[in-house]
Amino acid sequence: MTDTAPRPTLEAVAARAGVSRATVSRVVNGGDGVREPLVERVRRAVEELGYVPNQAARSLVTRRHDAVAVVVAEPETRVFADPFFALQLRGISKELTAHDNQLVLLLTEGRDDHARVGRYLAGGHVDGALVFSLHLDDPLPGLIQRAGLPTVFGGRPGWSDGTTDVVYVDSDNRGGAREAVRHLVGLGRTRVAHITGPLDQTSAADRLDGYRDVMGEADPKLVVRGDFTPAGGERAMRELLDRCPDVDAVFAANDLTASGALRVLRERGRRAPEDVAVIGFDDMLPVAEQTDPPLTTVRQDIEEMGRLMARLLLTGPEPTGAGAVPARGAGAVPARGAGAVPAGVVLPTTLVRRASA
Repeated sequence: MTDTAPRPTLEAVAARAGVSRATVSRVVNGGDGVREPLVERVRRAVEELGYVPNQAARSLVTRRHDAVAVVVAEPETRVFADPFFALQLRGISKELTAHDNQLVLLLTEGRDDHARVGRYLAGGHVDGALVFSLHLDDPLPGLIQRAGLPTVFGGRPGWSDGTTDVVYVDSDNRGGAREAVRHLVGLGRTRVAHITGPLDQTSAADRLDGYRDVMGEADPKLVVRGDFTPAGGERAMRELLDRCPDVDAVFAANDLTASGALRVLRERGRRAPEDVAVIGFDDMLPVAEQTDPPLTTVRQDIEEMGRLMARLLLTGPEPTGAGAVPARGAGAVPARGAGAVPAGVVLPTTLVRRASA
């Protein structure tokens, strides 16, 4: 065993800087009312001594924990297998790190997990929550509301509990789907099918609506339900070919679904795009550039969505970048630096053309 040096204290910093303990506390905790020369002396002393604030004591003073819960309403097997979540978490992590905040990741797989997450959020451990991949029957919104935490959601909320001040970040799922299907129609395809995502999620429902905006009263057999996974895309593509052997184009609800559909087309001896053109949604490069053939897809900036969610939670409204538009409605971010903001920010999508369509 080795002896460890005692941690520098506020008193030691105050003595080194030649100021009072109260002055050091105000500087360390971000308080106002300290003249700039004294602030510099305190910062210099902190650096020289290697002083690290006691987070528990600091939280008692500031009532802030510098930690944010990121709640993903999916089981861990899905989260760690789907690149979408990695990209969104990367955007969130970068923004939280830039503001010296810690990310606390919470996953839910069943009702017991919902109760556990609800207890944690109500326990005063974090300053706010970022929540995404919700399903329509998910109890998380109610649990979070009861916890009274500032919250930003990823994706358009689909519940109807009378709440009007929900803040969220989403992509233009419906508009992106319309662009994809119009492209397929423009190629001369007449039997354009859609493999959906799970329709208890608003992103999947919006993409189905975008498909219907273009196709109108298309043959209902051309719409097959998927689940945003490669296996779901394979199952749906087999069902679609059995139902409608003359299908000549497929708009898949995401890139993973499209990758599964392409595998089944090869198994059945159908060429893409010559026999069946395929378009996905997301433009996740580890998937879209490695399918055979490389996938034409609708690009949404997943990492930017995560970054913007964290930015809205931590600092309130800001310009959201070129093309970003507020969703209908108005609300307020109940967070540090809060102010009037749109209830939702919807980021634009673009069609990325590769070889599959």
